[in-house]
Amino acid sequence: MSPPETIAVIGLWHLGSVLAACWAELGYRVIGLDGSQAVVDGLRSARAPIFEPGLDELVRKSVIKECLTFTTEFREAVPRSDFVFIAFDTPVDANDRLELESVEHAVRASIPYLKEGAIVIVSSQVPVGTCARWRREIRELHRRSDVDVVYSPENLRLGEALDCYLHPDRIVVGADDPAARQSVADLFAPMDAPVIAMSLMSAEMAKHALNSFLAASVSFINEIATLCELTGADVLSVVEALKTDPRIGRRAFLSPGFGFAGGTLARDVQILKDIGRAGGLETPFLDSVIEVNRQRPGIVLRRLANLYGKLDGLGVGALGLTYKAGTSTLRRSVALEVIGSLVAAGVKVKAFDPKADLSELDGSPTFEAVGDAYEAARAASALVILTEWPEFARLDFDRIKAVMANPVIFDGKNLLVGLRLTDRGFTYMGVGR
Repeated sequence: MSPPETIAVIGLWHLGSVLAACWAELGYRVIGLDGSQAVVDGLRSARAPIFEPGLDELVRKSVIKECLTFTTEFREAVPRSDFVFIAFDTPVDANDRLELESVEHAVRASIPYLKEGAIVIVSSQVPVGTCARWRREIRELHRRSDVDVVYSPENLRLGEALDCYLHPDRIVVGADDPAARQSVADLFAPMDAPVIAMSLMSAEMAKHALNSFLAASVSFINEIATLCELTGADVLSVVEALKTDPRIGRRAFLSPGFGFAGGTLARDVQILKDIGRAGGLETPFLDSVIEVNRQRPGIVLRRLANLYGKLDGLGVGALGLTYKAGTSTLRRSVALEVIGSLVAAGVKVKAFDPKADLSELDGSPTFEAVGDAYEAARAASALVILTEWPEFARLDFDRIKAVMANPVIFDGKNLLVGLRLTDRGFTYMGVGR
């Protein structure tokens, strides 16, 4: 029996750590590469750089079996690898536009070490046309016609990433060479999912279109939620009616709240807008998706101002800081945007999150971080649910009410709808209700 193929995974934050652990779990020899010694040392000790349920345990299992190793050196990871995954969580700037410098560097730094017949699989977010350009550079500028580039976009969800990757609904494989496309399809065969094959540019565009469609769904239901508040309709009933229509479906992205965070869906919308602008085309639909989303974090400020009038000096407890439940990351978190708008209005905020990595904050926090939800609620004139951690629905709300200055809850995730908090003496406000 021939030895298992070797895979290099370059970039080891969330995406790369998940990919490395999953391919090792599938029986491959995996070498993870990252420029940060701290990240590499952490993974060698089975500590991923970001919390993801089950990830540390999966890394530990493969490290012990010696089928998963980590390094900071391209010359150690790339020459032995049949497949080289580019797996950076591509950063974005303040306007949600991709910053490709780290990904470009990784691709170019890999080229001198690529073994004959290697395939570079790009799973990082890149603008349409990027992979075709890299393919030309590798094959023409560097005269490596034996090497190919394939784009296979990730579709991970924070908090569910391992299951998403190991059991996908489908796998998109973009390649301009049929042989490379087949090799990557064969690589993904153990995941037992249909492979959707297309060109490099089509695969990149499919990723942009998918995320932009999801972003549009979020902005659509949030605008409907606002109209529900004006009319007295219940957005959750409206959502139920929509999801039971087979043309929409149960899994439709229709959860009213604060909108989508920058750096995820927003980056794809911005890429498509930039493509249109470069071609002299207007994109009014995409423009409106961004504009609706831009306004959403201000909903808490508006609702509290309607209730209290003057906000300066008001004390508010915030439950949730992370990008979403099931992760520790604060990068581009809407919860932080909401808190920032409150603090700017003179509100004093105490915040609690069960997993937030406060070291990711840029500078000192503008809020007081506390150790539990009850301390966040203490002496508060309102308690705001910003992240949908399920444990927030299991709190002792009689105790919460007893420590608050005024028992007001604004539930930005409609997480507590079933608890009938109004009947328990709270002023309870949800989104779109």
